[in-house]
Amino acid sequence: MNRDLALAELYYGTAEPVPEARRLEAGRWSALLIDGALRDIRCEGREVIRSIAFLVRDRDWGTCSPRIDAFDVVETGDAFRVHYTATCANPDGQQLEYRIRFDGDAHTGISCTADCITRTDFLTARSGFCVLHPIDGVAGVEAIVEHGDGRIAPGRFPDAIDPWQPFKDIRVIEHRLLGHQWLRCALEGDTFEMEDQRNWSDASFKTYSRPLELPWPFVLEAGQSFSQAVRISVRDEMPHDETVGAAKEVEGQRQAADITLGDRSGALPELGILIAPDELDATFQHLAALRATAPKRISLHYDPLAGHGVSVLTRYAELMRHIDASATLEYALPGVDSPADEIAVLKRELDQSGLAIAGLMISPSVHRQSNPPGSVSPPCPDLVEVYLSARRAFPALRLSGGMLSYFTEFNRKRPPVGQVDEVVHATCPIVHAADDTSVMQTLEAITHITRSCRALIGDRPYSIGPLSIGMRQNPYGSRTMPNPHRQRIAMADDDPRQRGLFGAAWLVGYLAAVAEAELAALTVGGLTGARGFIDAHGRPYPIAAVIRTLASLGGGARIDARSSRPGEIAAFAGQAPTGQRVVMVANLTPETQAFRFSALQSAARMWVLDETTLADFRNDTVTPSDDRLDERERLLRPYACLAMSF
Repeated sequence: MNRDLALAELYYGTAEPVPEARRLEAGRWSALLIDGALRDIRCEGREVIRSIAFLVRDRDWGTCSPRIDAFDVVETGDAFRVHYTATCANPDGQQLEYRIRFDGDAHTGISCTADCITRTDFLTARSGFCVLHPIDGVAGVEAIVEHGDGRIAPGRFPDAIDPWQPFKDIRVIEHRLLGHQWLRCALEGDTFEMEDQRNWSDASFKTYSRPLELPWPFVLEAGQSFSQAVRISVRDEMPHDETVGAAKEVEGQRQAADITLGDRSGALPELGILIAPDELDATFQHLAALRATAPKRISLHYDPLAGHGVSVLTRYAELMRHIDASATLEYALPGVDSPADEIAVLKRELDQSGLAIAGLMISPSVHRQSNPPGSVSPPCPDLVEVYLSARRAFPALRLSGGMLSYFTEFNRKRPPVGQVDEVVHATCPIVHAADDTSVMQTLEAITHITRSCRALIGDRPYSIGPLSIGMRQNPYGSRTMPNPHRQRIAMADDDPRQRGLFGAAWLVGYLAAVAEAELAALTVGGLTGARGFIDAHGRPYPIAAVIRTLASLGGGARIDARSSRPGEIAAFAGQAPTGQRVVMVANLTPETQAFRFSALQSAARMWVLDETTLADFRNDTVTPSDDRLDERERLLRPYACLAMSF
């Protein structure tokens, strides 16, 4: 294995190549061409559109990967042109062909067109252009929408996360940039609408074609052709605006990130670990690793509709006798009989099994599936009755409610949080996109999720989990996507980056993003398996370093830690029971980054987890070094983590 492949395995858990990015420029406009899509579209250095891509989704909303042929790129400095043809197939083997053209012009902006034809019937949930607006500088900003009938309507991008589509029937949408400039996005060829992708932790507002209220999946008939276009431009209310030029100047500077530590503020979340029945055998084999991690909570998944019964609860009881942690039963209420009857059955089964639990997280099984706008929600037990019945049956337990799926479902279905002691939902970073940049960008949206959730639940205890890069369950289709070749696949049940340095850095970024949410607990997706943090032999993946650090600090005082470049360098900090302060810093990028500790002078114990020390970490032979914290610049290799105590 050559060095590049070996490094890829360390960084990402897979040798799958990272797609090449080519920067295109046309005067004041620039974009990255990656995998046939335009990314990071900028005007005078400022990101104005996150992505324009022609995407084809199968019946389960999985992405059909295209085979791209006849790729042609021409650049002249003031303009660029990209042209290619592509063919994609759905899981049924049906094919869709399309031709894409991107044109960039210094004066008129960027134009994207697609011409499509089906050679056979083609079953799809969506086929067309998707345009992603970034959330930074856009959430809460004034907008103007031109509808299909020509009506002009003023509006505003939502600040709190909108559970439904903030804008529908869009022909043109404009929003204010800096000063007197407006970004104009014109759409042709279908009826477009926008959804707030922060619901799924995507860092974007997505405009797409074919309204969700229409039936899906649907069939594009053999021989059917259609065309779409997206045109991006900037208009000025005044002749010149210097603020955009200033943005370009700042964007070009690459100074070291400043890490600033403040006072103690609230608490860090307790660490929880989810255990599912199919992971019990492996968990028993690695009890020493579980005990060494010392989580505060163990979450035990229980789903009668999946065949779980007393035998599963009995094995859970045996497991908990080996662990010094509180147990929470994650119960998918079947919804077949009355809530009172089903909860009474659960109580009898718990009594028979001998499993003692401190908490009960209960959510109807039907709520694990999403109900998109325009769809008819299936019957669901009355949630007030569910929680009242649970309270009567288990008066001494911590009763948690919310969703076994994601904030999307919580935001749309909004359970009666006044009936529970704690609110819970999960997140997943690969619902819509699975490239490295998109996954790391989801960290931008996590803060929006926790703020929006806090606005709904007030100061009620709030936990997130289970958390992993791979998807545990697909609320939007009939299955998660298999990933036998360890690729970057949206909605995959097994994502290889969980096992690489990337996964550790991502989790540090996640903890930094939720710092001010005052979470009661953060539950990771497992001990072993696709969403765990040790391999089949019990050796830790890099992400285990972050999990173990949180375990040692969870429930204790949080120390305010801020990065001047949070999208590239992330940090969180807390106070250990010994009184020492512990800080973790991570590089969220594939490039070496510089940082420094601002206004900090102290002796410290320090270790670094990167490509040079990973083997020692996995063999438990890492030796911390003594150092002095000061304002000199330090370098972190790609996706490296640094931990220190002082």
